[in-house]
Amino acid sequence: MENNDILIRLRYALDIKNSDMVEIFKLGGTEVTKDEVLKILTKPTDNYDDEDYYEEDIAEDEEHINCTNNMLESFLNGFITFKRGRQEPKPGQPESPVPSKSRESINNQLLKKVKIALALTSEDMLDIFERAGITVTKGELSALLRKEGHKNYKQCLDKYARNFLKGLAIKYRG
Repeated sequence: MENNDILIRLRYALDIKNSDMVEIFKLGGTEVTKDEVLKILTKPTDNYDDEDYYEEDIAEDEEHINCTNNMLESFLNGFITFKRGRQEPKPGQPESPVPSKSRESINNQLLKKVKIALALTSEDMLDIFERAGITVTKGELSALLRKEGHKNYKQCLDKYARNFLKGLAIKYRG
C-alpha cells in the first residue's frame, strides 16, 4: 500500500479536515500548504498503457505529490502531538521526535503511532481489526507492535494495515 493511500484512508477514517492536515504536518516538522495537501491526497493515474490515455492525464500527474516515508512519519508524529498535546522533553532528550533511522515497515509505524495518538488499548485494536472482518490474536498484535530486531517482531503486511484503516473508518464513521 502506498503512503498516499495510507494518508487518504486515515484522513477519511478519522474525518480530518484539510486545515488540520496542514497543522498536523507542521507539528511533525514538515511544512506543507493546503494546496500541497490536496495534491498528496489525490491518486495518480497509472493508465499509461491504456488506449484512452490523453495529454490531460499528464497534467493530472503533475498535480500529484508522492508522499515519502519521511513525510508520512512526520505526519504520524504530528498526529500524536495534535491528538495528545505537546510533551515537555525530559533533560537530555531532543525537543522534537527524531526521524526513525530503522528500516522498520511504515505499516508497523502506522499501527504504533495511531495506537498512541488515539490512546487505544490492545483490546481496542483487536476490536478494530474484528470490525474489518479480520481476526488477529493478541500474540500477532504484540508481534506487529514490537520493535524491529526483537525476536518476536513481525512485519506488518498491507493486509493488516488496510484492514486496520478500514476498521477505524467503521468505528469512527459508522
